[in-house]
Amino acid sequence: MDNAPDGATAHRVLYKSEGLQGESIAVSGVVIIPPGPIPVNGRQIIAWAHPTTGIVPKCAPSLARVFFHSIQGLHEMLQRGYVVTATDYPGLGTSGPHPYLVGVSEGRAVLDSVRVARSMPGAGGGNMFVVWGHSQGGQAALYTGILAGTYAPELRLVGVAAAAPATELGDLLKDDMATSGGKNITAMTLWSWSRVYGTPISQVVTPQAMPAIDQLASGCIERYFDVLERRAPSKELQQSFLRINNFTDLEPWQSLLASNTPTALPPSIPIFLAQGMKDALVPPAITERYMQDLCKAGSAVQWYPVANSGHLFVARDSAGAAINWIEGRFAGAAPPSNCTTSLVK
Repeated sequence: MDNAPDGATAHRVLYKSEGLQGESIAVSGVVIIPPGPIPVNGRQIIAWAHPTTGIVPKCAPSLARVFFHSIQGLHEMLQRGYVVTATDYPGLGTSGPHPYLVGVSEGRAVLDSVRVARSMPGAGGGNMFVVWGHSQGGQAALYTGILAGTYAPELRLVGVAAAAPATELGDLLKDDMATSGGKNITAMTLWSWSRVYGTPISQVVTPQAMPAIDQLASGCIERYFDVLERRAPSKELQQSFLRINNFTDLEPWQSLLASNTPTALPPSIPIFLAQGMKDALVPPAITERYMQDLCKAGSAVQWYPVANSGHLFVARDSAGAAINWIEGRFAGAAPPSNCTTSLVK
């Protein structure tokens, strides 16, 4: 790829992963290799898990003109000598549908991208890595931690960093329905899952809402301005959208939401959780509840609240702290934890 920053070399990649039925699938992404000689013990790897960019193949981050700007903290990662791998997730850049907010799908794609990064010519990647993700990518990062030990036992995951992760999906979708952005996320989830899981969207969506949902499903989110452009079809959903108020309580949607809500991670994996305290899409209380679950399970959790940050920019605003935390994990330092503070009761 042209225009890789800081003297790095970047490659678009197409690699093998595993679909929801255990089938072999192709997934696209990018591997970015820093300049300079390879250390004796190999380079450490950071897997970037991207936030929502869309749910159709053309919305792959690797196809976007702003790709290198979309990886939060990329310059710092490269300057510290890390290989960066960035999966598109299944169905973005390859044949769809994209399993949007389907945790196992995302986690497998992240882990297989690390395998690719290890084997790239000139990368010199070792088996030690950290995953760093935002929003949908925060969910992907958590599922990477859940799956790593069984799906990719040859890799050594030393930390999971997530900014405003999508955790309790049922509660998130319920809370978000009052906002335009929340209706947008719900519409994309229903559109994707009706295709991925074969569940009729007509069960929960009015016929009048389908044109707006299809319009949202066909558009991509590369920059802040793309979010603004989605307001018009999102507003149409205020007139007519769901057949029932609480579709999250209706099967099979209830079970699907539960199965894509991340559980606690193995306590041996330390976690960094960043949260914008002005986030209207992923409320701080939901992320705090997930932190409490992690602490009860015995995890070391570094809580990083960002006072004046909303959902769109929390990864940008916390990237420096996240990368400093990641450096500590690679160095083998004892992980910091807020689990003994008054935040968790």
